[in-house]
Amino acid sequence: QVQLVESGGGWVQAGGSLRLSCLASGTIDNTNAMGWFRQAPGKQRELAASITNIGNTGYIDAVKGRFTIARDTNKNTIYLHMNNLKPEDTGVYFCAARADGRNYYGYWGQGTEVTVSS
Repeated sequence: QVQLVESGGGWVQAGGSLRLSCLASGTIDNTNAMGWFRQAPGKQRELAASITNIGNTGYIDAVKGRFTIARDTNKNTIYLHMNNLKPEDTGVYFCAARADGRNYYGYWGQGTEVTVSS
């Protein structure tokens, strides 16, 4: 099992920045990727950014050039650096992990809320 705990959400004005953190514990050696999902009010959850165990990253077009996903393996933590935030970035952000041999993210944190005001 893998446990994930997010932190760092909050309120920010448009154009501002936030950094989200996700602390992982448990059998994290059995995971091969981690990601940040987000869910805006009334919308489906989407994978905003991901990073694999070998450091490959991926982003949806809406956040490319503004968000950066990074990891600190010594601290078992992944980060999501969010710059030039827009009101449409508002939502709940979830950290998730993908187990080896799986093609879906099966471990989830509780989520942290991000609100961007215009």
